[in-house]
Amino acid sequence: MTAQVQLTVWLIEDNDAYRASVTRAIDRAGGMTCPRSFHSFEQALPALGTHPHPDVLLLDVGLPGLDGISAMERIRELCPGVKILILTVFDDPQKIFAAICAGASGYLLKTASITELADAIRQVMEGGAPMTPRVAKLVLERFSSIASRQPSALNYSLTSRERDVLELMVRGLLKKEIAGELGVSVHTVITHIRRVYEKLQVTTNTAAVSKAIREGLV
Repeated sequence: MTAQVQLTVWLIEDNDAYRASVTRAIDRAGGMTCPRSFHSFEQALPALGTHPHPDVLLLDVGLPGLDGISAMERIRELCPGVKILILTVFDDPQKIFAAICAGASGYLLKTASITELADAIRQVMEGGAPMTPRVAKLVLERFSSIASRQPSALNYSLTSRERDVLELMVRGLLKKEIAGELGVSVHTVITHIRRVYEKLQVTTNTAAVSKAIREGLV
């Protein structure tokens, strides 16, 4: 990947040593750069409002001042196209679920390796919803619990294949992985995803996943 098409990543993280380590690692990962990092949402706010927006924003949950999850609504208002990747020590199911419902594109624990982090950044840009295995397990358990307790009265007229695609989206698979799982072309998957978006009245992968989890659609 050339410098002209490098992904731009910003980081909001209050641990100075970890912030510096992640910044260096991203700059060395290839195909991406982290030109700006911040100690808090309040420190990042002027840049979010005035600078060209990043492709991906790495966001800690336990920030001083406004916490990461509470800050997400404001971030999405200022940078509607940015992919927000939660990077935190918290693996509490409530926090994970809250972050996904707030529009996070992925949720990684800080125990993730630098290779896993770089891969996750690439995945969100391809439309995936990367999560560390433990987080994915907690999300699916939470999803199963909600689905069993509160089955949706709405089906949005999803076809069985659209439900299959939506379920795989909830599991965090990329378009090409969904295609391989279902034995269809990527083009067919894209068509199904577009129809899922239309029927659920959403415009992003995370919004579709969030709605599916909240309403027990799959």
